[in-house]
Amino acid sequence: MTAPAQTTPALVVEAGDRPIREVNREIREAVDAGIDVEVLQPLSRHNLAVGLTGAGTVTFRGSVGYYCGGLGNGGSIVVEGSSGWGTGEGLADGTITVNGYAGMSVGAAMRGGTIHVKGDAGPRVGVAQKAGLILVEGDIGYSTGFMSHGGRIVCLGDSRGSVGDSLWSGSVWVAGSIEALGIDAVVVEPEEAERLEVEKQISDLGVEPADRDWKKVISGEKLWYFEARDAKKWLMI
Repeated sequence: MTAPAQTTPALVVEAGDRPIREVNREIREAVDAGIDVEVLQPLSRHNLAVGLTGAGTVTFRGSVGYYCGGLGNGGSIVVEGSSGWGTGEGLADGTITVNGYAGMSVGAAMRGGTIHVKGDAGPRVGVAQKAGLILVEGDIGYSTGFMSHGGRIVCLGDSRGSVGDSLWSGSVWVAGSIEALGIDAVVVEPEEAERLEVEKQISDLGVEPADRDWKKVISGEKLWYFEARDAKKWLMI
């Protein structure tokens, strides 16, 4: 008779008012070993679960503060609440899921991985993004994609002003309305293959299929040839 498969029990970490360095050490050691972690009483504290590697999953039973999941290179994070500024900043690999609202600059300078926000997100989603996917099921704030150099931002709701401002590369996909485009940003009709790729990406994250009116925002490429001596012209783009 075959013995039942053994499962690795989840580690429960009580954050509360304990030192963040101590809390993060326990989280990282578990995730490195592939053990799932449940964090109680995160109390919207900053810098939780930074620098993760490994294959475990960290679930925060409540909201988190600034820079949760920053500089991650593996593992998965689930926030059962909202998150503050800079969620997933510098993320290289792994996934972050926020079941509520995400503050300013979610996914800033990320270099890979996936960030999934199920509510709205604040301004500057994906600022200076290099690669990876950011999905926001609600609305996105102003200057989303500001100075992005790669990757993809997908918004199922509406976008505030200056979307795609100063984009270098990468793209911002908006299913709802766009209040205003940023400097040197243009809207193009996505190719069918790209449309199917985006629908597949968000379907894999649990988003139901729908007939969406995608607006793909990309760089108009005028800033690619910017020269300091021509600053006045740049300001008029």
